[in-house]
Amino acid sequence: MAKNVLLTGITGFIAKRIAADLISRGHHVCGSLRSLSREAEVRDALGNPENLSFVTLDLSDDAGWEEAMQGRDVLMHTASPFPLENPKNEDELIRPAVDGTLRALKAAQKAGVTRVILTSSVVAMIHADRPTGYQVGPDDWTDLNHPTARPYVKSKTLAERAAWDFVAEHPEMQLTVINPGFVMGAPVDDRYG
Repeated sequence: MAKNVLLTGITGFIAKRIAADLISRGHHVCGSLRSLSREAEVRDALGNPENLSFVTLDLSDDAGWEEAMQGRDVLMHTASPFPLENPKNEDELIRPAVDGTLRALKAAQKAGVTRVILTSSVVAMIHADRPTGYQVGPDDWTDLNHPTARPYVKSKTLAERAAWDFVAEHPEMQLTVINPGFVMGAPVDDRYG
């Protein structure tokens, strides 16, 4: 049965691949963009399919989130700031990551969408002092005070923790978190991010 999916951050490397896979399986994808000026880029990359639409959303702004979730079956949240260098103020990464994740989850919950898939990162789990040979698992978290916990690491850790805390308060929500360690493969196009 075809699903109607809201896919946040559709211009990203991971999200474009997810969109291509979902569309090829007959699902409808509504991709979020910060600006509709990138719609043509994504349409071209994905072959301009009929089962693709767009909505303008910003991780730092409440506008449009509730409307965007209406009629959706699944929320796939991939949007998160990914800097090429550390910002002067770590909140430039942390606030949009955490607040955006909560905006997406709150809108989904309000719209009755209970299936959520969140793309996090292995960095939310591995930055901590552990014995040699320790195997990181689902109960492990990055130590936010660890010297290797840079702003991006903190943003992914805090956003994922916020998601788990939210679904703990809303047991009707089903959350799956993907924690990639390294992303590689052929890009859908030559623009991602």
